[in-house]
Amino acid sequence: MKKFLPTLILAAALLPAASSFAQVVVRVGPPAPIVERRPVAPGPGFVWIDGYHRWDGARYVWVPGRWDRPPRPHARWVPHRWEHRHDGWVLVEGHWR
Repeated sequence: MKKFLPTLILAAALLPAASSFAQVVVRVGPPAPIVERRPVAPGPGFVWIDGYHRWDGARYVWVPGRWDRPPRPHARWVPHRWEHRHDGWVLVEGHWR
């Protein structure tokens, strides 16, 4: 039991990291982005995050843009993007840099 518990804890800690490496390859390229009208910012310091198409397993679905606060000063949003790979298209998630 003493050896099993640390192994279990390590496996539980690595599970979220392993799932972030899973990529879905889509054979059909994404549609053109939808041009959205930005509503007024809810307050100072908010950054607009553009919408993007995500794959729901059968088709592309538009995820609308939104206002968000950076997690730290001088953080910059890197938008979601679809990259063409040799076997199809892969979504690279947006993130703060």
